[in-house]
Amino acid sequence: MMKKPEDAARWLLERDHFLILTHVRPDGDTTGCAIALCLGLRSLGKDAWIWKNPQFSGRFLPRMDGMLRTDLAADATLVAVDMATESLLPHGAEDFAGKSRLCIDHHPSNTFYAGETLLDASCAGCGELIYQVLEAMGVAITPAMAEAVYIAISTDTGCFRFSNTSAQTFETAAACVAHGAQIAPINRQLFEIKTKGRLQLEARMMTDMEFYCGGTVAICCLPQSLVEELGVSEDDLDSISGFPRTVEGVLVGAVLRDSEPGKVKFSVRTAPGYNASTYCAALGGGGHAAAAGAAIPGTLAEGKAALLAVLRQDKTLWK
Repeated sequence: MMKKPEDAARWLLERDHFLILTHVRPDGDTTGCAIALCLGLRSLGKDAWIWKNPQFSGRFLPRMDGMLRTDLAADATLVAVDMATESLLPHGAEDFAGKSRLCIDHHPSNTFYAGETLLDASCAGCGELIYQVLEAMGVAITPAMAEAVYIAISTDTGCFRFSNTSAQTFETAAACVAHGAQIAPINRQLFEIKTKGRLQLEARMMTDMEFYCGGTVAICCLPQSLVEELGVSEDDLDSISGFPRTVEGVLVGAVLRDSEPGKVKFSVRTAPGYNASTYCAALGGGGHAAAAGAAIPGTLAEGKAALLAVLRQDKTLWK
């Protein structure tokens, strides 16, 4: 395991022909990290590409113009960003299992599947760590790189509202602005604008939300049939996992989805003092203390029962 960004920087500088991997259902952090790292490596004369994750958001695709590829060259150096475990490899990249040579990550649940790992769980977003690696490599940060890093850290902190936000997070964001990042349009696109479909979805979820333990636990089951009925896209579903926690008094909120037949996916968000990663680890997943996920076989009803069984074991919550 690498101990500091300088170790990863030296490792990257000694190699070439990079293919950067993002995780399934890519968020702004993994996507922003991939863009910033790809641009940074290219600025140093390296051959660098991003594997074309089929679930990339249309909001970010224009920023990856000319950076995507779908093949794995024989001499490719695979680098995973913001990916805690190989179970999060995106659809179509399953054959990459066991081939990642470097992982740059901030999840404490990282399984150390790569040949080398740079892990710093104190970073609110993996983008903070990518920025440090770019600086350690001597990269001249461009506005495009700065905006990619800003997207990464702002999305993983809920635009700096979440408890994981630190002084270092703000320092990195300030550095991005100093390097030319135009943050106002990014903030509006990511955190203000909602489609009518998203608003209709929130209304339905609020109606169907179930509360437990005196209203401190809130669970939303989001069937794929409702997603299709309302015609909402994956972009519309961005950050939907945090919706139950917006209700006053909720300490643990969860959204369950059956977007894949026979499988239930959990996204759990918690208030300080309650560990989402611990809950999800009991279901075979992981993540951060405040935000984690898991997936198990079954229906939405079976998934809800499994999650409630786990939550009831926490006597500090289920009093």
